[in-house]
Amino acid sequence: MSRREYRERKFGGPKAVAEMDRRMIAVGAEEGIAFALDRIERTPNTFDAHRLAWHAAREGRQEAVVDALFRGYFTEGRDIGDRETLADLAASAGLDRGQVRTFLEGDEGVREVRAEEEQVRRLGIQAVPFFIVGGRYAVQGAQPPDVFVEAFDALAR
Repeated sequence: MSRREYRERKFGGPKAVAEMDRRMIAVGAEEGIAFALDRIERTPNTFDAHRLAWHAAREGRQEAVVDALFRGYFTEGRDIGDRETLADLAASAGLDRGQVRTFLEGDEGVREVRAEEEQVRRLGIQAVPFFIVGGRYAVQGAQPPDVFVEAFDALAR
């Protein structure tokens, strides 16, 4: 669906979305990430992207593939719901493009990723990123470093 419509409904309107994007672009710039949020036209179904990350983990390439997915989506505005795009991004991360296309056309990893989705729902996770610190404290959404320091301090106590 339209990314603009989806986000305005989810986050409370155009002003809220504009402020979120402004903050994200500013933080990204501080970290050397050139977010191009205006290039993202649609909110994709990311199920196959999650399957691809699952597959990449078995190949020892998960970090590289996830980095490629994030770069493709957030800085290049690519459709990570499209299997050809996923195959291209996986190839850029060191996986065999043809093998990835075959994998995505099959049902391998479907059961496993659905089980992971169910676990996320049971835990009440509704935002990304999401971190569980020391198995006791949850940090949900984009948070400044002091939130993590507070969780680490609480854990140390």
